[in-house]
Amino acid sequence: MNISISGHHLEITPAIKEYVESKIGRVLKHFDHVIDAQVILSLEPLKHIAEITLRVPGKDIHCSAEEENLYAAIDLLSDKADRLVIKHKSKLQDHSNDSTKRMTVA
Repeated sequence: MNISISGHHLEITPAIKEYVESKIGRVLKHFDHVIDAQVILSLEPLKHIAEITLRVPGKDIHCSAEEENLYAAIDLLSDKADRLVIKHKSKLQDHSNDSTKRMTVA
């Protein structure tokens, strides 16, 4: 998986880059088919914004998080991305939507 990290009004230090990679690496534990991830960290007055776009086969998953602290925003973002990837994976594996023609009558 390729992770690209960029910053708006913010310099990406090696510590921030390592922290983002470790948090986004959790997503790979649940879903192996992530093609790439684009993380955008931005600084606005009194808030830090973290956004991610995950490319998976057939879909792009996007989420964002706002907090007063950058590391808290990254934590919240990784939790949201993790939940969305698990939801996407369960939709792929869900085969319970059989047509009414194939249902047996009791």
